[in-house]
Amino acid sequence: MLDEARTRTLSLQARMRDMGIQRAVFTDESSIAYLAGFWGYLGIEFGRPTMLVVGAEEAPVVITPLMESEMVAAMTWVEDVRTWEDIGQRNWGRALVGALGDEPDEIWVERGSIPAIARNHLDETYPDVPIKDISPVLGAMRVIKSPFEIQVMKEAGQIANAMMTAAHGSLREGAREYESALAVIDAGSRRAATFLTDKGWERFVSPMIHNLQILQSGKDTSMVHRRASVREYQRSDPVYFCFCNMAQFKQYKLGFDRMFHIGEVTDEAARVQQAAIDAQQAAIAAIRPGIEAQEVAAAANEIYAARGYETGYRTGRSIGVAYLEAPELKTGDTTILQPGMTFAVDGGISIDGVTAGRIGNSVVVTETGFDYITDYPRTLLVTEN
Repeated sequence: MLDEARTRTLSLQARMRDMGIQRAVFTDESSIAYLAGFWGYLGIEFGRPTMLVVGAEEAPVVITPLMESEMVAAMTWVEDVRTWEDIGQRNWGRALVGALGDEPDEIWVERGSIPAIARNHLDETYPDVPIKDISPVLGAMRVIKSPFEIQVMKEAGQIANAMMTAAHGSLREGAREYESALAVIDAGSRRAATFLTDKGWERFVSPMIHNLQILQSGKDTSMVHRRASVREYQRSDPVYFCFCNMAQFKQYKLGFDRMFHIGEVTDEAARVQQAAIDAQQAAIAAIRPGIEAQEVAAAANEIYAARGYETGYRTGRSIGVAYLEAPELKTGDTTILQPGMTFAVDGGISIDGVTAGRIGNSVVVTETGFDYITDYPRTLLVTEN
């Protein structure tokens, strides 16, 4: 991972030189992980920013809280790790100025995600210095995944499949939603642990699956992103699992969704779910190099229209070290698909207060079409009990 991160940083520096960019400040956790190979556990939400300053001509600089510095120095390939403290004169603002210099000609930041306290500090410290957006430059690098990245994502896919198998196995009349969430966390964590050692950089990678499980059952399935509750499952209930905020490994995030039905399925629920499945499968079947991203969405939209349904869902999003990357599979996105792009591709219909149909998979674009990263039955799923 660290060799990969170093290579990416060298590539970024070459792009910066070609574009005349002297220095950029990265504050987004996914960007720092992508370039420096580490991520922290206490971040800006605690008022403790971690930053990576990349110069076109100089070695990069990591700026991190003193309490995180031992772990950060062991996790990253970057040699220049500068610390700051919560109290006294050695604050993060001074550390940042030390890395940027007193009179930079311009400063490039991740304009859409830089924390307000960091942006305010730059505006106050350098009132006459132009602030520009480095995000498109790094984003263009992240569009195409390397073979190494795809392998990590496929390992994440195996973890996600274990999670979905456990979700399926947890379903029965009288069981509760939170019990399913616990089964998912246990199965995913145990599978993730099989890919890790306690040596070197890997000793800092936790196998634990975390974040609140997105799970709805019964009439609440139309709510899309409700979290697991204490509700008991009833016969014929639809039950929806979304792993989009949980299916991740070594900072690589996937999209993965399934809908199940307890014991039996009503005719209406079956029609809605089958339409979502068929729309998603039409979209995935359209994926291949050379077509526009919006053409994938159009294939799904044709199915929705033919079945008499409307959807406000995009058909998919690019995935990687961030939950949302570019491009997106939706009307208006004319990006040409290329081998190495990775997407979460969804089928989604909501009928408020009644039911819903949903399915999601992660895929990678290949030279001839696509491969599944997550692979679970793509059919109407009805439990036996």
